[in-house]
Amino acid sequence: MRLDFLVIDPQNDFSDASGAALPVPGAGADAERLAGLVDRLGNRIERIHVTLDTHQLVDIAHPVFWRDDDGERPPPFTQITVEDVESGRWRAFDARLQQRALAYVRALRANGRYTLTIWPPHCLIGTWGHNVMPAVAGALRRWEEAGFKRVDYLTKGHNPWTEHYSAVQADVPDPADPTTQLNFGLLKTLENADLVALSGQALSHCVANTIRDIADYFGRESVRKLVLLEDTSSPVPGFEGLAKQFLADMRERGMRTARTVDFPDSTTNSGSIERA
Repeated sequence: MRLDFLVIDPQNDFSDASGAALPVPGAGADAERLAGLVDRLGNRIERIHVTLDTHQLVDIAHPVFWRDDDGERPPPFTQITVEDVESGRWRAFDARLQQRALAYVRALRANGRYTLTIWPPHCLIGTWGHNVMPAVAGALRRWEEAGFKRVDYLTKGHNPWTEHYSAVQADVPDPADPTTQLNFGLLKTLENADLVALSGQALSHCVANTIRDIADYFGRESVRKLVLLEDTSSPVPGFEGLAKQFLADMRERGMRTARTVDFPDSTTNSGSIERA
């Protein structure tokens, strides 16, 4: 059996350690459980894919991009709607970018994605927050050394004009930027595995969007090879409802779940979702 792992954004800025820009309660314990599982399974894991949320300060989803009538930036977690941009309630700091910003929020709405959310600057290139959490990084290093293999690291989110929750594609793909478009290479690699263990942060956003996009590409039978390690992923505070809905939807589509102590010998379609 070919077993692959897909670990989504296991980075310091999503940890619950001091200094994290966007802390996810429980992420530190999630990381420890994931690391223990990687160590336990060792060479039984054929491939490990790790996505890295990757940003710079100037980004359409960061406060620095926007201003209101008083010249103030939106605080983190502000939701900016199409109507907000059309009315001028929120405007691009650089007036030359206003029309493109308006086109973006309209495209988000048309695609049925999240309303534009302003996040604290996070996972900035070159910072501590961009690095993989130490527990996971250590386990990945040991797996590489023991099996003479390389972790497949995949960056996402560097394009400043689109949110990129999903590791498979940006919320609004940019025709001029292949890194925002559907990642067929990753999808085909995962489809060739017999079992894909899924983990990472945060359950309500990047994990949920990635798995939904994978399932949309897979046929129903292939969706059954997806197994979410439910005790290695937690939601962003305030978005627990999104995580619960995601789990309910994906179990209905055939995704299975397991706890790290039981994987890969025991998985279920109807496990508890109270953690979410």
